[in-house]
Amino acid sequence: MIDDLIIGFDRALRTLSGNVSAARPAPGAQLPEADLDLRARRQAGALMRVNHTGEVCAQALYVAQSLVARDPAIKERYSRAAREEEDHLAWTRQRLSELSDRPSLLNPLWFAGSFAIGIAAGAAGDRVNLGFVVETERQVEEHLSGHMDELPAADAKSRAIVLQMRDDEVRHGAMAMEAGGVPLPWPVKRVMQGAADVMRALAYRF
Repeated sequence: MIDDLIIGFDRALRTLSGNVSAARPAPGAQLPEADLDLRARRQAGALMRVNHTGEVCAQALYVAQSLVARDPAIKERYSRAAREEEDHLAWTRQRLSELSDRPSLLNPLWFAGSFAIGIAAGAAGDRVNLGFVVETERQVEEHLSGHMDELPAADAKSRAIVLQMRDDEVRHGAMAMEAGGVPLPWPVKRVMQGAADVMRALAYRF
């Protein structure tokens, strides 16, 4: 448990400080930068800020859920998923810089809140914990699909990142379902959706 806490604390520091690196090259890195006007650049930056904040939340969730998971095999699944999510974190942070934009000022708040939610989900047992991952990834997939419609058509670099992120999230959700995740009650799903909507609205602006 002490080792897990140290690893979790290290991941939290790296997530919030931006000191993360991707194990995989950023999708679309070889594509030329689009000549976006100011409005399109701001739109792309705001959407990628939301996606970056989502990855901050993902790190917090996986760290918390791994800490309270009972089954070592499930802990290992969370660890692998968190490493891929760290790629997403690095990609979106890099893309924000390329767009001359910044991460959300509220990221420490989102991390803390997501960590608490992850602990609560894990405390309900491994199958509920996995079910929470399934529903989270389903909602994230839906959200990223929406961003594919909202991103400027010319911004191929951002679109490539979002597309790869969506593919990874689908796989993570399938992993959790295969490992034994159970469907969550409808009211819980609605609360999760509402919390995500608030995060997206605030991160888009701040």
